[in-house]
Amino acid sequence: MGKGRVTICQISDIHCGNARFIPDLLDRTIIEVNRMNPTAVVVSGDLTDAGYREEFEQAAEYIDRIECEHIMVIPGNHDARNVGYIHFERLFGERHSVMDLDEAILVGVDSSEPDLNDGQVGREHYEFITDTFSGAGEKLKIFVVHHHLIPLPGTGRERNIVYDAGDVLQRLVDVEVDLVLSGHKHVPYSWKLENMLIVNAGTASTLRVRGDTRPCYNIIEVEDEQVEVFRKYPFKRRELAVSFQPRTQQYSRSKERVASEL
Repeated sequence: MGKGRVTICQISDIHCGNARFIPDLLDRTIIEVNRMNPTAVVVSGDLTDAGYREEFEQAAEYIDRIECEHIMVIPGNHDARNVGYIHFERLFGERHSVMDLDEAILVGVDSSEPDLNDGQVGREHYEFITDTFSGAGEKLKIFVVHHHLIPLPGTGRERNIVYDAGDVLQRLVDVEVDLVLSGHKHVPYSWKLENMLIVNAGTASTLRVRGDTRPCYNIIEVEDEQVEVFRKYPFKRRELAVSFQPRTQQYSRSKERVASEL
C-alpha cells in the first residue's frame, strides 16, 4: 500500500421515492462531501425505493451534484425491483465496476436479484474479483457490495447475507482484500474478519433507522498505511468508528455513541 493520503466517502441506502426519504439530509450530505474534496465516492446501493424510472432519475440528479472525479455506484435490492436494473444501467452504466486509483483499487459488484430482498455475488463474478485484485500489487484493496457478507447486530432474524457468502469471503481472503464496504440494513457497524475490515454503512438520507441509530454515512481516511473509518452524521459531528492497519493487523474499535452533539 502506498504512502499518499486517500479519502473515500461511502454513501448508502438513500432510497429516493420512499415516504421516509428526507431531502435535506441528502442535500447536506452532498454539501459536506464536496467540502471534503474526497479522492473517491462510493454509493453502495438502494438508490431507490422500488426501482421506478423517476426514482432513479431523482437519484441520478443528486449523484450528479457530487463534485468528485471518481464515483462508484452499485445497485441494491430495492433497485432490482420492477426491472429497475434497466434504468440503473442507462443512468450509471455497468452493474459491476473497477476503480483503479494511485493508492487503492476498488471492485464493486451487483449482489441483487430481481424482485428479491436476498442476494448473491454469483459465480460469474468470482474470476473477475480474483483477477482484478491479484494484479493490484501493494495498493489498498477494497471490495464494494450492497448486501452483508456476515451478520450485523440489531438486524433481527438475519436473512440478508448473500447466499454465497462463504465462497466470496474465501476469494477475498485469498487475494488479500483489506476493506469491504456494504450497506443494506441501515446499521452502521464494522467487523474484523481474518485480515479484512468489513464496514457497513447506515442510511444517509432516510428515517428508516433501527433503534437509536441515526442517518449517517462513512468517511474512510487512509494515510501512512493507517485506515480510519469515521461515521458522519449530516449537520452534526463525525466520530471515529474504527482504526485499522492492514500490514500489522493493529485494530481498535471506538465505543458506540449516539450523535447528539453538534
